[in-house]
Amino acid sequence: MGYPLLDVTCDPDALRQLDRRQLPQLADELREFIIESVSKTGGHLSSNLGTIELTIALHYVFDTPRDRIVWDVGHQTYAHKVLTGRRDGMAKLRQYGGIAGFPRREESPYDTFGTAHSSTSISAGLGMALASRLTGEDRHVVAVIGDGAMTAGMAFEALNNAGASDANLLVVLNDNDMSISENVGALNNYLARLLSGRVYTAARRASERMLRVVPPAWELAKRAEEHVKGMVTPGTLFEEFGFNYIGPIDGHDLEVLVSTLRNVRKLDGPQFLHVITRKGKGMSAAEDDPILYHGVSKFDPQVGIVAKGGGKATYTQVFGDWLCDMAARDSRLVGITPAMREGSGLVRFSQEFRDRYFDVGIAEQHAVTFAAGLACEGLKPVVAIYSTFLQRGYDQLIHDVCIQKLPVVFALDRGGLVGADGPTHHGAFDLSYLRCLPNMIVMAPADENECRQMLYTAFTLDMPTAVRYPRGAGPGVPQQAEMTALSVGKGELRRQGQRIAILAFGAMLAPALEAAESLDATVANMRFVKPIDQDLIVTIANTHDLIVTVEENAVQGGAGSAVSEVLAARGLAHEVLNLGLPDQFVEHGDPSLLLKLCGLDAEGILRSIQARLHR
Repeated sequence: MGYPLLDVTCDPDALRQLDRRQLPQLADELREFIIESVSKTGGHLSSNLGTIELTIALHYVFDTPRDRIVWDVGHQTYAHKVLTGRRDGMAKLRQYGGIAGFPRREESPYDTFGTAHSSTSISAGLGMALASRLTGEDRHVVAVIGDGAMTAGMAFEALNNAGASDANLLVVLNDNDMSISENVGALNNYLARLLSGRVYTAARRASERMLRVVPPAWELAKRAEEHVKGMVTPGTLFEEFGFNYIGPIDGHDLEVLVSTLRNVRKLDGPQFLHVITRKGKGMSAAEDDPILYHGVSKFDPQVGIVAKGGGKATYTQVFGDWLCDMAARDSRLVGITPAMREGSGLVRFSQEFRDRYFDVGIAEQHAVTFAAGLACEGLKPVVAIYSTFLQRGYDQLIHDVCIQKLPVVFALDRGGLVGADGPTHHGAFDLSYLRCLPNMIVMAPADENECRQMLYTAFTLDMPTAVRYPRGAGPGVPQQAEMTALSVGKGELRRQGQRIAILAFGAMLAPALEAAESLDATVANMRFVKPIDQDLIVTIANTHDLIVTVEENAVQGGAGSAVSEVLAARGLAHEVLNLGLPDQFVEHGDPSLLLKLCGLDAEGILRSIQARLHR
């Protein structure tokens, strides 16, 4: 279809030249464009369809990029990218060399803060607002945060600080967890315009000045206002934080959004605008199932997403099946996730073991310490968490779990390069940040069956353990229904060769075996990163000229470093080549391409070894 308004709205300056009555048409065109574009590239869909009107209104009312907009998480910023000069870039969205799926400061001056993990927007926005005050800059700062992100403690820490600082900060709560009826919506829209207007604000301040000289009257008036506003708005909590609460308003009504934002723009101090939106707005299939359409692969917009059966099991599915099997065996098992039920493979468990399933919201710190508390009372908690999300609970991992040597199992999904989500989601550091912790056992499976057996092994141990596995499907190894505990700290030889030995960790076993064929090299599947198999390392060192370690983790402090430490401790001055992720943040792109670029495919491993041999 044609896009007559979108074609001429190439940046926010052009957007602000449009007549206000044209904005709904622009929203329709933008919605159609995003559906068409994402159907060809994949990406986040339902969240972006829900914020189109809000995005238009923010750029229409505020003088961006001079005025700052900080998007929380940022998976709802496709409309923002299109309206800020990156429409052509959407054709390579989340592809190597293309634009990112999240805001990035180096990509555009309109991306004022890089995001991808949740609940950072209010903190960053407050920093910007106070920086403007200190430098004398006259600008507005807006933090857009979702209702899910508001479950994190960091968001409330920032609200508490912002209210006390009296900063000129507008927090927009994008609430898509509920719908509002027409009657309630109309009433709330009217109240929002009233409460955000200058007349109301001026009258309120004049009343405060008069009534403060009569304390009893002042207290009565203050309580009366709080009770009246409390009856018609859910903002009591935010008022207590020191914000002027406005809303809720319909986030798809551009007339209301623009009017309210223009009123709020004139107010000083911390403001909180509550906006109700609908995920998947404008696409019936996405509205009906916003979770299915949250992150999508390529699809036919006319048909929608068609479920595909068969294929190799993903590591996430292996974990989900093991969790249910283990829960049926042992009533002590408890499953915990920080708001990632679908992504971490917990849907079936949440249905079959409802009383033992806990989704704690986007609260990774709480998830870890909550698990520690359960373990103190004799239960066996399993925390299903992404590698990069556990980083947010690192202090709790050390202080609350490892020091107390509590038997918490961490099922660490998305270890290694995850692809299109890029550097914010690559599990590049977990082997390094886990293996340095006393009392922690760290395992990395090479295939699906090994993943299942490692999870069982972790569950049987009476200490902190982590099983770290990659995103996506494994090599296709059948899983044994029977579960057997592995010998802790023991690897295995998978190929016997000469002169060169490749020590592979986790999913790097497959490319290591392939590379070894051309070299007639020995290959060891190390299995355990901590405790590492010292005897196997020493045996290999005494029978081979070159040891090569391969891991999908940062080389610094990773599994290869552990091998070098063993050799140094045994007094073995042996030649070692450590292969892994480089000392830089790896960009987004297809995982196989990224592995190739990092030299971690079979060809790259072979090339690196040959270069070392010919030095």
